[in-house]
Amino acid sequence: YVQIDAPQYAALLDEKFREGYRQRGSDPDRMLQECIELDNAIISGHTGVTFGIHICRGNHKSMFYASGGYDRIAEQVFGRSKFDRFLLEYDDDRSGTFEPLRYVPDGRVVVLGLVSSKVERMESAETLKARIKEASAFVPQDRLALSPQCGFASTLEGNQISPQEQRLKLHRVAETVRGGGRARHEQQRVPGAA
Repeated sequence: YVQIDAPQYAALLDEKFREGYRQRGSDPDRMLQECIELDNAIISGHTGVTFGIHICRGNHKSMFYASGGYDRIAEQVFGRSKFDRFLLEYDDDRSGTFEPLRYVPDGRVVVLGLVSSKVERMESAETLKARIKEASAFVPQDRLALSPQCGFASTLEGNQISPQEQRLKLHRVAETVRGGGRARHEQQRVPGAA
């Protein structure tokens, strides 16, 4: 399993970054096409390897990097890239709706980053199950997984959340998966139940 961290795609969601690229003479839509081509070239030709891509929205000292729903890039990234798994941040409103998931091809897995690694507020298992069910309108539940939206310490400084809270959040992910059978945690398949 190889996972690529890809904040460049998140930047292409956010209009302030897109405008900055334009002001510097770059076309954000062309950048998107080139990023997909480069990623596909990197992951092509490796048999027996599962490739995942995490569209990271930033994770330094509980700050975020980019806002905007996946709508702007979904058809291209989900439809043209060759990744087996899409790890997407969906822990707050800045990520938009699940509707762009309709572009995820059959056979691909979506890892829903519904649990925040940035704030101590604990997500309830019921809320997580409801959001998974909402996402299943676009991707069948047996191709959905649950995880934190990003790592707990992507940089040396980490996030403003205690190690104890981090453990509790990981327990919540496992509890949600075991308790409802509605999603699978990262690599582990759990039969989907409506």
